[in-house]
Amino acid sequence: MVEYRIDRHSGVATYVQIVQQTKQALRLGLLEPGDRLPTAREVVEATAINPNTVLKAYRELEREGLVEARRGLGTFVRRSLGTAPADDSPLRTELDAWARRAAGAGLEREDVAALFTAVLEKHFPGGEPS
Repeated sequence: MVEYRIDRHSGVATYVQIVQQTKQALRLGLLEPGDRLPTAREVVEATAINPNTVLKAYRELEREGLVEARRGLGTFVRRSLGTAPADDSPLRTELDAWARRAAGAGLEREDVAALFTAVLEKHFPGGEPS
């Protein structure tokens, strides 16, 4: 099950953070078709956010065809996204080593994110994060 982490200082709307984190879990295979998302109550208890915010995020995911609400049962994953490399893949190992070097060089998380985004845009132009 996915555990949402809300960054109140990111400038990104809370419901968007939930949508983004759910999509990331789908891409990484942490969530698969048939899995149940945490209930709004569970998310509220873990993050202290408004239940309507959770419901808004889940409605957005449902609108995109990624999840479906089943009355009285919860919200379930309908389909996955992409196929990110497994934990032991060479690409992931290289990226992990690169991130370790970046941290060792004194780069902050935001610096690494900006650098990675710039390189990502170079190789995948026009891509809007989903």
